[in-house]
Amino acid sequence: MFSEIAFSISIIIIISLASGAAGAMLTERLALKIGMLDTPVGRSSHSVPTPKGGGVGILAAFGLASLAANAPLYFWAPAMVVSLVSYAGDRWELAPAARLFVQIAAALCVVLGYQHEGGVLFDFCSGTVTCVAVCMAAAAVFVAGTANFYNFMDGINGIAALTAINAFLLLGLWSHAYHGPGWVLPLCIAIAASCAGFLPFNFPSARVFMGDVGSILLGFLFGALVLILSENITEAMVLSSFIFPFYSDELVTMCQRLRMGERLTEPHRRHLYQVVANEGGVAHWKVTAGYVLFQLAAGLSCWAAWRGLSGLAAWLLFIIWFFLFAVVDNRVKAAFLHQANE
Repeated sequence: MFSEIAFSISIIIIISLASGAAGAMLTERLALKIGMLDTPVGRSSHSVPTPKGGGVGILAAFGLASLAANAPLYFWAPAMVVSLVSYAGDRWELAPAARLFVQIAAALCVVLGYQHEGGVLFDFCSGTVTCVAVCMAAAAVFVAGTANFYNFMDGINGIAALTAINAFLLLGLWSHAYHGPGWVLPLCIAIAASCAGFLPFNFPSARVFMGDVGSILLGFLFGALVLILSENITEAMVLSSFIFPFYSDELVTMCQRLRMGERLTEPHRRHLYQVVANEGGVAHWKVTAGYVLFQLAAGLSCWAAWRGLSGLAAWLLFIIWFFLFAVVDNRVKAAFLHQANE
């Protein structure tokens, strides 16, 4: 039995690695012909036109793994739609409102399908129509929001792929340890492996960008799996900590921009990782390495606190990590942005 499982996992890893690499390789070669070049603009962290949409190989690996692992239709089909629409957005300009509508609709499909299959998402509700509707809306916003957060954080070499490798392996381990659905572990392994196959084309230097097709997909899948694997709000918090720097950077930056009177829909490059890489002149690989180390420290420590102490301890640690990030964020931005304006 063990040898059969090991063989199956090996096949998943090999196929997913190859898919991730093939998607990046084909995009690099065909980008000019199919109009998939990312031309630098004022807010970009790169200086030369670079092929984008290389995450299509991650999408292919996800589709194959979903079928092989017998993942439920309500999970993989909406995610595929969101990713394909995002791929169209990599090629053509699509209205943000239209893309957000698709993402929220897809997230609602996941939420409804999961609950119909016996999920525990609304077990704490009073059972009233209003309470259930609020929970559904909140869950859909969380999934769609995570998809966009992930996309916004995909701005320097390697950060999206390396974060995904760690995050989905942690989700897979959680699912295995606490008896999650049988399809989750192989799917998480496939996603992590496909990102590993893509990584050499994007890190430490970028020959190809993942594009929205990959980053939106990864964020959507992560948010959906958090809902499926958590039985209460504390577990959802612990699972969310597996991409802690992404949530922290986006939320802190949003608050800063609102305080400055900026519209959140306007393009910018005020994320901490962008400021450090651009105004600070720090090499992309160093910034990415810092974020990945922070990701592992926050995620593993919150998991350990929840497992070894209590849910309250995990919440306190989560808040402390967020406070520390906010302090560092404010100080670093004050220093680098002040130097840049002199």
